Amino acid sequence: MSAPPTPEARTRPSAGVAGTATRPDATGARHGGHGTDPRSPAPASRRPDAPATDALRRCRALVRPALVEAVGRLHPWTAEMAAYALGWTGTDGTPDPGGSEGKGVRQALAVLAAEAVGGDAADGVPGAVAVELVHTFSLLHDDIMDADALRRRRPAVWKTYGTGPAVLAGDALLAQAVTGLAEARSDHAAAAVRRLCGTLNALVSGQAEDLRFEHRPWYGPGAVTPERYRSMAAHKTGALLGCALALGAVLGGAPGPTVTALDHAGRQLGLAFQAVDDVLGIWGDPETTGKPVHADLRRGKKTYPVLAALADGGPAARELGALLSSSRRIDDATAAHLAALVEEAGGRTAAHEEAHRCLDAARATLRAATPSHPAAQELDALCADLLDRAW
Repeated sequence: MSAPPTPEARTRPSAGVAGTATRPDATGARHGGHGTDPRSPAPASRRPDAPATDALRRCRALVRPALVEAVGRLHPWTAEMAAYALGWTGTDGTPDPGGSEGKGVRQALAVLAAEAVGGDAADGVPGAVAVELVHTFSLLHDDIMDADALRRRRPAVWKTYGTGPAVLAGDALLAQAVTGLAEARSDHAAAAVRRLCGTLNALVSGQAEDLRFEHRPWYGPGAVTPERYRSMAAHKTGALLGCALALGAVLGGAPGPTVTALDHAGRQLGLAFQAVDDVLGIWGDPETTGKPVHADLRRGKKTYPVLAALADGGPAARELGALLSSSRRIDDATAAHLAALVEEAGGRTAAHEEAHRCLDAARATLRAATPSHPAAQELDALCADLLDRAW
């Protein structure tokens, strides 16, 4: 394992390409000698969803310096692992052009929510940093619990550094998320910390339920129903998206009812997000997901499409339940057959409808809570872009 990066190295994670000098501009974006960051989204002119793309790019540029500073506060070794997990660097601490930072949806929600309730974009930055750190912490721990060897087409942190170090890095990110938010220069910092702590409890509850589902039968007494799965997803996935919007609203000075409405919208958005993620877990392109095709079926993971298919009760559902309950090894052919049965029993269509239903509810709530600010339009565009991940 290479030596931990120096403090100077840890402040260079967004370099354009390895070995190219970079400099931050007034927005916090960084420019390399080649003129572009290879991990930046494609220019707006190349994509039809320009409002969502532009909003993500703008928010990431605003949040990046504070996020870099937060990671730089960690112990050098945990900072190295955090930078790797965030897609900024390789294991040697130098910029990794092949790393993926993700879209930055959660941090964008916090910034846009602050603007949408009448605050400044900068007001939402501490909340954006906190939710990004918590999200990364959850991914590190989830990969260990789920034995996922890949994350965004690279070896997961636990596969690269070991299980113990990955747990430690996740703990460090969680501690820094709470500390950084508590130290925010805002009259609303205490309320924001209380909101984040409530979310952390929800995340743990959701993950506990998800793990317990693994030991529940596929059908019959004690089986996981689509409704129980939805409740789990509302905690595990929806809570953090709701928190992102709520933190932005709290830090932007919004009244309580508006904060509550945005939190609810984010939870509905999280349910839609999870439904899309579940579809990608079965039918997603490995080039997009970074995981093998039929990955969730191979692991016997209980996801919404599978549970909805089993609830159908028809011949395909019965065969699906029998195969999943057997001790038969799930090879390539079996996984493909299981995917076909899920689709035949209506699981994929049900997940599609679930995503649309929850997304429509989220957008309606957002429009009612923030009816006129331009940032509200960006939030709406960002939500609408969600389904493009799978359909």
